Amino acid sequence: MEIYSIDTDLFKLDGGAMFGVVPKVLWEKVLPADERNMCDLAMRLLLIKEGNRLILIDTGIGNKQDEKFFSRYELHGPDNLDRSLEKRGYKREDITDVFLTHLHFDHVGGAIIKDAKTGNFKPAFPNAIYWSNKLHWEWAVTPNAREKASFLSENLLPLEKSGKLKFLPTMTIAEQDNLWDPDYLWSDGLLPFTQHISYQVVGGHTRGMMVPYIKIGDRTLVYVTDLIPTIGHFPLPYIASFDVFPLLAMAEKEAFLKKAIEEQYIIYFEHDAVNQCCTVKINEKGKVVPHEIFTLDAFISHK
Repeated sequence: MEIYSIDTDLFKLDGGAMFGVVPKVLWEKVLPADERNMCDLAMRLLLIKEGNRLILIDTGIGNKQDEKFFSRYELHGPDNLDRSLEKRGYKREDITDVFLTHLHFDHVGGAIIKDAKTGNFKPAFPNAIYWSNKLHWEWAVTPNAREKASFLSENLLPLEKSGKLKFLPTMTIAEQDNLWDPDYLWSDGLLPFTQHISYQVVGGHTRGMMVPYIKIGDRTLVYVTDLIPTIGHFPLPYIASFDVFPLLAMAEKEAFLKKAIEEQYIIYFEHDAVNQCCTVKINEKGKVVPHEIFTLDAFISHK
């Protein structure tokens, strides 16, 4: 198995939105903001070569939206999806599977492109199967008022129309109610995707989000997506205002971090613009803090 970090654009979001009720005097210590309160965030993907499959986890924001849309998020940085794939020796046509953690525009936007000749939307990875789950898909295509701006029809309907969308098994809504119990969460809730990849279904950020776990030898890397957006989000109250069920998001994060310490998970950040991976520990004050911080390439090179 081969595994690579894939960097796409950086973007900006309001720092207050990233930390909810936490005051700026606290959160700006862990995620500095500019004079307009905007913070730099990454859209960092993961590429996994397993047997004859080349699997991309999430797709970033894409490039098909109009100028007005992109002006809200101030895309910048030296990387994009195609350049990052090329650095690893691949192109879009090589991707066999696209695993979508969830369907917010900064995670699924790159799954669809606009055809230069026809102007129609089509899959950005023509030879790939796109993986979501029915619980989250139905949540996304009939969005609540709070998430409507994050679930864009141009990201979803072309996937459905393409015939390349498939659903992975998931928990029922009744089973998800058990996620309030930290003893239930992360115990036996992992579902298989491939020989080396499994996933956990969570519901605090958005109902039915999938968190991928990748076995690398005797270690486990967890692509934490929006469960823990950045290295500054380890404190339990540091919950983004985007999380639709914040108390559940806190319970999920608490249970995950407990397990991450026990198992020494490699935490891989999708949105941290500075830090790519870390492990965690309990400090002398009883707080969860980063232990070792490193890049994925550095970890792989020492395996």
